Amino acid sequence: MGLLDGKSALVTGGSAGIGLASAVRLAAEGAHVFITGRRATELDAAVDLIGPAATAVTGDIANLDDLDRLYATIRSRSGGLDVLFANAAVAALAPLEQVTEEHFDTLFGINVRGLLFTVQKALPLLNDGASVIVNGSTNGDVGDAELGVYAATKAATRSFARTWANELKGRGIRVNTLTPGPTDTPALAGLTPDPERFKQHLVTRVPLGRLGRPEEVAAAVAFLASEQSSFITGSSLYVDGGLNQI
Repeated sequence: MGLLDGKSALVTGGSAGIGLASAVRLAAEGAHVFITGRRATELDAAVDLIGPAATAVTGDIANLDDLDRLYATIRSRSGGLDVLFANAAVAALAPLEQVTEEHFDTLFGINVRGLLFTVQKALPLLNDGASVIVNGSTNGDVGDAELGVYAATKAATRSFARTWANELKGRGIRVNTLTPGPTDTPALAGLTPDPERFKQHLVTRVPLGRLGRPEEVAAAVAFLASEQSSFITGSSLYVDGGLNQI
C-alpha cells in the first residue's frame, strides 16, 4: 500500500531535477501523476521513466492558455486533483546594477505570476482535503548577493502559501511551502559557467557538508502530499541540510 493509492497529482516543472524526482516518488506511492514543462523531449523521457502512472502535458505556466489546456486534460482524464506540487520556477544571477526588465519580468512572470495562476486555475479541480505544495527556497530568507530578484520571488511564494492556507481551510485543503536548500540539479549547475566551483562553495556553507539530492526533497513532497502531514498547513518544511537553521 502506497501513501497515495488512488490519488491524482500534478507536478509542474516535472521533467527534471526536484520536479522529476517528486513525480517519480508520488507515482511510486500510488498516485497517477500529471507532469508539465516547456520541453516536450524531456517530458517524454520522464514519462518513459515513470511508466503508465504518468501523463505529460507540454506547456508554460506563464501562459494562461497553456494552463487552461493543462487543466482541461486533467479534467478529462481524472476529474480532479488530490495533490498539486507547484514546482516550476527559474533562477538567474544578477547584481542590482545589472538587473534588466527582461530578468525581472522572466523571474516574476514564471515564479510569481505563473505560480498564482497555476494554483488559482486548479481550484475547481482540487478535491476537498487536497494538498497544495509550493516550492520555495532558502534564498527567500536571506540576502545572498546576485540573487535579489530570485529571492524576492521566493519570498512572495512563501507569502502566497500562508494566505492560501487561510483562504482554503474551509475546504480542508492544506497549503504548505517546501523550502529546499542547495540541491544537486541541472538548474543549479546552469546558474554559473563554473558549476563545480559553485557547488563546492555551497557545500562549505551547508552544515551537513554536502548538497541535497532531488530524491531527498521528493521524500518531503510525498510527506506533505499524504495524510502523514494531515495537521500541517501554512508551514514551511526546510530540506536544507541545516543551511538556514544553524
